[in-house]
This record gives sequence, C-alpha cells and structure tokens, in this order.
Amino acid sequence: MRKVYIDYNATTPLRQEVKTALIQDLEIFGNASSMHASGRKAHAGVEQARSAIKKLVGTKDGTLIFTSGGSEANNTVFQTMRRLIEENSVRNEIITTAIEHPCVLNSALFLRKIGIKVIILPVDEYGKIKFDELEKSLNDKTLFVSVMAANNEIGTVQDIKEITSLVKKSGALMHIDAVQAVGKIPINTEELQVDYLTVSAHKIYGPKGVGALYVKKGAPLFPLVHGGHQEDGNRAGTYNNIGIFGFGKAADIAAAEVEKYGKEISALRDKLRIGLLEKIPNIKINGHPKDVLPNTLNVSFLGAEGEAILLSMDMQGIEASTGSACASGSLEPSHVLMATGVGPELAHGSIRFSLGWGITESDIDYIIDVLPPIIARLRAMSTLSDCS
Repeated sequence: MRKVYIDYNATTPLRQEVKTALIQDLEIFGNASSMHASGRKAHAGVEQARSAIKKLVGTKDGTLIFTSGGSEANNTVFQTMRRLIEENSVRNEIITTAIEHPCVLNSALFLRKIGIKVIILPVDEYGKIKFDELEKSLNDKTLFVSVMAANNEIGTVQDIKEITSLVKKSGALMHIDAVQAVGKIPINTEELQVDYLTVSAHKIYGPKGVGALYVKKGAPLFPLVHGGHQEDGNRAGTYNNIGIFGFGKAADIAAAEVEKYGKEISALRDKLRIGLLEKIPNIKINGHPKDVLPNTLNVSFLGAEGEAILLSMDMQGIEASTGSACASGSLEPSHVLMATGVGPELAHGSIRFSLGWGITESDIDYIIDVLPPIIARLRAMSTLSDCS
C-alpha cells in the first residue's frame, strides 16, 4: 500500500545527511565535560553544533543552552519567571495567548494555580494576536510575555517584531516558542530583539530528545535541572553527544535551505489546498490566508468527524493529524481552533496536513483523489445536517 506521511509538524524523519553524520559520530563516546582527548573531541562537536544552531536562529551574542527538547526549554523559562516573581514582586504578571502549545499554556496555568497573575490573550479568527488586547494588558507590573512565532496546528505566523516592540516599551521580557517556525521561515533573534527563544531538533529533520533555549545576553535565567556544571551551570546532566551532533547537522542544512523550503513546500501546500477546495464542498481553511507557515494546511470538514477521517486516510496510507500530537487522545476539540471562533462541530472535523521534504506532487494528487470519497462516505453516515 502506498504511504504518504504528511504530519511533519508532529515530527520529521531524519535527513539522510543527519543519519550519516550520526552513524559516523557514534564513535565519539567521550564525556564532553572531561578534559582528556576523548572528552575534548566530544566537547568540540558540541560547540560546533551550538555554533550551527546560533547561526540558524540569527545570533552571535547570547547563550544557547541544550535541553531535552522544546518542552523543557519552555518550562525553564516559565520557572525562571516564577523565581523572579518570588524574589521580587514589583513585576509579577505574565502574559501569553490562547493558542500556545500545551507546554507553554499548561506552564502558564500552573503559575496561575499557585497564585501568579496570568493573562491569556485572545486571538482573531485567523489566529493572530489582538494588538489592542496586548496593549491594554501591558503595564508596569508585566514581567514576561510568551508568544509562539508560528502555530503548530493552523500555521499562523505572528508579527513577532511588532509584538516585541510593544513588550519592550513596557519594560517586560519577551519569549518566543519558535519550535514550529525555525527552519521553515527566517528567524533572527538579533532583529526580533527577543530575550528567549525555543527550538527543537526533531522539527528540522534532526533527532528526537534534544532542543535548545536561546537566552539574550543579560536576560535572567534559573536552571530547571540542577546538578553539575554543564552549560555554565544553566542545565545539569551529561551531554547528549549524538543528539546534539545531529541537531547541529540538521541546523546547518536548515539554514542553507530555508528559502528553498519556503518556495517549494508552499507550492505543494497550495496545490493541496486548491485541490481540496475544488473536490470537496463545505470545507473551511483555518489559519491566516497569507501569514502562514509554508508547510501547514488545516482544514475543517463539516459533517465528518476528525478521527474517523484520520483513520480512513490511514487505511489508505495517508498519515496526517487532527491537531497537535501533544494533545492526541483528548476528546476535547482543539483549543487553537476554538480560540479562533471555530465551533466545536467544525473543530472536531479538522485535519492538519503538514508537509515537508519528501512530499511530492504525486503524493498531493493521491490525497486529492483519495480524500473526497472518504468525506462523502462519512457525511452520508453522519447524523448532522446535509453537507453535500
């Protein structure tokens, strides 16, 4: 059976170049904190990877700390804010948005649970932050604002530079979760003037279990993981040599290909969007029509249930998603779609197609051929109103 993997926002396969590098680097077994030759060789590889990732996110100054992934990096930032508030209550308010990844949203809700004021900003119908609400919420008590650069479910890209400008005027710190954006669109921390930025290897064709947190020079940071002296005391634990080496190789490739990626992948995404609109009636495209990741297409199918669509496609070899992989298993409709005003019925009938390197025009044609009869069959079985 033909297989079409179109769930790249959940995770990406290892690039062959990364896989080759990983195999070669398996021989570099030394502890990167050791002073002997094997340790120095491992340390050199770690620092080479750090330089590659800093280049990818457009920074020369500042600190880049290796973590186990995006979730740990984001939690580190939020727990840093908790410590700052506990030590100095002059600035004691935190702002984030209603469409953040669960690791950000739940970190914010945890802080609210322990008594910290957390403002969760609404978004418009396209998933864009409402600037008037942000301006109204910012004040001299605001410590920190966290906004994702691009949404993992609907692909909407935020106006980070303008958001950061407002945040900085208030004197607050700025964090962006750039896990879904880095490698897909240009990201430059120097231009954006953010204080913290999160990135993850497995979203850019690198290995799972490794991520990084960029911290602007002078920005406060408290370690989440205590122990040894690794990462200048900012994150304890023996270095994940192989994961970090693979991350560096993937970052090198992503930095070189980001423009090509945007052009070629967006063309395939547009082909899929046009094909589905032509072949299937009563569907809704979610997210911003222009300010959107080049690889992401979120579609709601009125009168068809998302999991049924997903399973039916899977039987035909098409692997997609109903939303965030980190929220799979939940019976609740997507919090992202609900925040944009999409009702529960449409939210439950949404599918996220996220493309990447390896997807071909033939794959897109296959999806456009296979999906219409699936939707027609499920709608015929539905107890909802006629959607044909």
